[in-house]
This record gives sequence, structure tokens and C-alpha cells, in this order.
Amino acid sequence: MSQYRMQIMVCSGTGCSNLNSEAIFDNLQLEIEAFALENEIQVVRTGCFGLCGLGPVVRVMPGEVIYTRVTPDDAAEIVTEHVLKGRKVERLLHKDPVSRKILSTEPELSPFKKQLRIVLRNCGIIDPENIEEAIAANGYEALAKALTELTPDDAIKIIKDSGLRGRGGGGFPTGLKWEIARNNQAEEKYVVCNADEGDPGAFMDRSVLEGDPHAVLEAMAICGYCIGAGKGLIYIRAEYPLAVARLKTAISQAREYGLLGNNIMGTGFNFDIEIKYGAGAFVCGEETALIHSMEGLRGEPTVKPPFPAESGFRGKPTNVNNVETFACISPVILKGADWFRSIGTEKSKGTKVFALAGKINNVGLVEVPMGTTLREVIFEIGGGIRDGKKFKAAQTGGPSGGCLTEKHLDTPIDFDNLVAAGSMMGSGGLIVMDEDDCMVSVAKFFLEFTVEESCGKCSPCRIGNKRLHELLEHITKGKGTPADLDRLRNMSKVIKDTSLCGLGQSSPNPVLSTLDNFIEEYVSHVTVKKCPAGQCRDLMEYFIIEANCVGCTACARVCPVNAITGVRKEPHVINPEICIKCGACKEKCKFDAIIIH
Repeated sequence: MSQYRMQIMVCSGTGCSNLNSEAIFDNLQLEIEAFALENEIQVVRTGCFGLCGLGPVVRVMPGEVIYTRVTPDDAAEIVTEHVLKGRKVERLLHKDPVSRKILSTEPELSPFKKQLRIVLRNCGIIDPENIEEAIAANGYEALAKALTELTPDDAIKIIKDSGLRGRGGGGFPTGLKWEIARNNQAEEKYVVCNADEGDPGAFMDRSVLEGDPHAVLEAMAICGYCIGAGKGLIYIRAEYPLAVARLKTAISQAREYGLLGNNIMGTGFNFDIEIKYGAGAFVCGEETALIHSMEGLRGEPTVKPPFPAESGFRGKPTNVNNVETFACISPVILKGADWFRSIGTEKSKGTKVFALAGKINNVGLVEVPMGTTLREVIFEIGGGIRDGKKFKAAQTGGPSGGCLTEKHLDTPIDFDNLVAAGSMMGSGGLIVMDEDDCMVSVAKFFLEFTVEESCGKCSPCRIGNKRLHELLEHITKGKGTPADLDRLRNMSKVIKDTSLCGLGQSSPNPVLSTLDNFIEEYVSHVTVKKCPAGQCRDLMEYFIIEANCVGCTACARVCPVNAITGVRKEPHVINPEICIKCGACKEKCKFDAIIIH
């Protein structure tokens, strides 16, 4: 195998691929070949680096130089300047939005500071479509250790002692779940990987599957060995085509290398994996609904018990974990329970991957030890709020979570602290909001998603959430009353207490958390009929400041409903009865004469 003196790594995760990173890879390869350097310089497709807001991203090793917002046309300059002349391409280096310093290497970039990458250990480092690179990065070593050195009970004990809890949202102890499945006797058992990541703003599991699919396959095989299962199923939404393609490649390669299939590593252990496709239903993230979908039935939850570990896929004992949970397994087996327990907090061990999105400078993936504060994640790793705006809230746990405010910034992030603060860990989506966001509208947005995604099986979720959404709609249109705030709270509590599954039981969380933390915004909407953030269109009024208006007529010319009148070179007037509040006039005005009240 050739020993390359330099590697150029091109992010080929979904985000960068959509920004034409494949053409960047092709052009870099052509440039390398043009200088006859293909035996010295290797161009590698990798998974997501985590710098999603700066993509497409290219990393050059050695030196860990990071180039951001690269285009296919930049390939020639990267090769001629960096590869041939040893000079960094300054214009492609990242400029910190706060300090304005140019940062050229990975350790300098704030998104990488304070991170501890266990789940994401190989993402952005290896070629996800090359099993040899996965093996070189200790891939399948944990499976070999489990099969040759550990009994199933020994391996389960390591997982239990590590303190690993499920990363899909519920936080149930992983080792205990495996033990229950092992203790339920049956001729057939199944291992299921829940890759149905449906939270708005969440892309953690997808990125792991795109960047390091063998980590999940290996962990599923270890789980199969521990619980006595011979078949694994990965339930993934069909709208993740890149993740699906890489999973297919990884499964094929693992079979070819004898790491899946019959008599794995000559130990007599048989285990294979099949992909099952979902249609993108959020409720199928709930394990019983997921299992029904895989069986060809409607994706609806059922009352538990029995739990899947007792009666799951085809009525057989089934262990269900999500992608991130499985990605933790191999390091725990290799490094031991004490190593994993040394990371995190007393009741939440290890790390957590978050997808940072919203009004934040460094949009992307981060993995931090449990117990890291929200302040550290948002302001140190995330680089703070965009455009110098003021932080207002962060929604954790997606539509099932709640809004955390400035008073929660120094709260250590773990399962219990987030629940105590009125939110939850969820799968790891973290959406940041600034002073311009209306929290009533935010609650309405998440509830609208839940209403759309409800399976409709139980009345509290099917009807109750619809009524909740209607109340929020009335409030944002200026038709709400103070009594509606009590109705919101009471109805939310009833829905939480009476819904069948976790979707309905957690769907009112955004409403309750915004009521608790931003009650003054709700009161403003229902009493003075004003939206303090200026986001609710029906509560806005556009005015022209007479002193600033020069009568240029630009606003009148773009108004689609002729709501603006006036004589040239004299102040104009907006008729509020006609104005549709489209904002075209404000956008066109060059004199700051139009304000929203």
C-alpha cells in the first residue's frame, strides 16, 4: 500500500455534497494527476467535519489546515499553492466572526474546542466507503474482542458498568436494555438500529451513518452476540439517500471481509444486517411504531408493556437503540467501563452529539462531554449569536423539548438537568434563537410539526394538539384573550398525562416552557395585541416617519396593493386598512423612513 506524504480530505456529507463538494473532489484529483502526484498526494472523500455552516470544507494533512467555503474552481489554487509551494491559500481560511482573526488550522477553530469526539471519532477522518480505513481506525476490533475474549454476560456487564444511556431521547440504560433482551428466551431475536431521525434541525445520526457506517454495523453485531440475535435491521428514512448508499456499501464490504454473515471471524457466530426503509414519519422514532412500520403495518405505537425486548419485531425479543448509542459501543468495549464512566456527570456518562442550528455563528455538529454548559456550547464552541444579536433562547430536544433561556446558560447539559429545566435531551437538536424571535410563534411552529406528524391513534394527541395549535394561531393573529393562556396550560397538561406514546406526552413541552419563561410575550399578544419581537404579521403595522421620507416614491412603486400614497418629494402615507404587511416597502426604502410597530 502506498505511503502518501499528504492527504487532501474533502467533506462529502449531505451538506457539502449539496454544495458541489463532489466536483471539488474531482477537480482536486485532476490537478494532482496533472502534476503526476497521484502516488504522493491522496484525495479522500470523508464524512462530515462538523463545520456545516462553513462548507464545503477541505482539510489538508499534515498540518490540519482547514479551507472553508471552497468551490470547484479553487482546486487548482489549493494544489499549486499549498501542495506544490507549501503556502496556505489565505482567502479560503476561516475568519472568526467575533475576533476577526484568520484561523488556519483545526485546533484554532472554536467549533473544535472543548469537544471530545467518541461518536464522531472517525467522521471527517476516514473514507466511509473504504472498509480498510475503518479497520485501520480500530474498526471491528471490539467485535473481535467480544467474540474471542468475552462472554455475552461479560460484554453486557461492561456496557452496564459504563453508565451508557440511550441517546435517542429516553435515556434508558443501554446495558440493562440488552440484559432484558438476553434474558427473554426465544429461537429468534432481533437487533434494530433506529436511524429514523425526524426532529427539525437534527442531523446527528445521518452524519454518523454517512461518515462512519462501520461503527454502527460493528456495534449491532456486538449487540447480536450479547442478546443471542442473528439478524440486525436498520430502520432509516428513504429521504437519506447518501446514508443509505453508504450503509449498503459498508454492509457489502463487511460481508466480503467475513465481518457479517455466517461464522464471523471463525467463531461460529452468525449475524447479518438488512436495511428497512421508512417514509419519514416522525412518530416512527417511537420504537413500537418503528417496529410496526418494519412489519408493513401502520406506523402506530402500542401500549407498553410488553416492551420490544419481550415482544418486538414479529413478536420476538428485539433490542432497539439509535445510531448514536450504537456508535458508543465499540469504544466502551475496547477502553472499558471505567474510561467511559470518567467522562460526564454522575448520572449521565460519556458525551453527547448536538446539531447546532439557528441564529448561531458556527452551525454544525459538535460532541461534548455530558455536563458541558449551554453557555460553553453556544458561545465558545458555537461562536455566539449571529450579527451581534442578543441570545434569547435555545430549543433542545426538538418538538419534544423546551426552550432554555439566559438563566439556564450555566446549567450543565445532561439528561436530568435538562428535564429539571423544563426541556429534554432528545436526540440532540439544539436550535438557537435571538432577540428577533417571537416565542409564541416558536411554540406554534413546533406544535404545527407535531400536529402534522401525529399518527392519530389516540384522541389526546390527535385532537388536543390540534386545539392547542388553533389557540396559538388565534393568539398570533391578535384574536386571543387572557383566558386563552389558562386554556393553553390546562390543555397541555391533559395531553401530556393522557397521550399514548412519547410523541403526544411531550408535544406540549414547547408551549409549557415558553409560557413559563416568556409569559410577558404571551400577555402582550393577548392584551395590547402586540408582538414584542415584531414577527407576528397580523400584529404589525407599517408607518412612514414623516421627517425621514424624501418622497422618492420607491416604496409606492413596489407596494403590490397600492397602500402607499403621496406626492413626489413630499412625505408619503401607508393606509393600514389596505396594507398586507409584505415588507416590500421597508426593503426598498433607502432612508430608514419605514418602521414596524
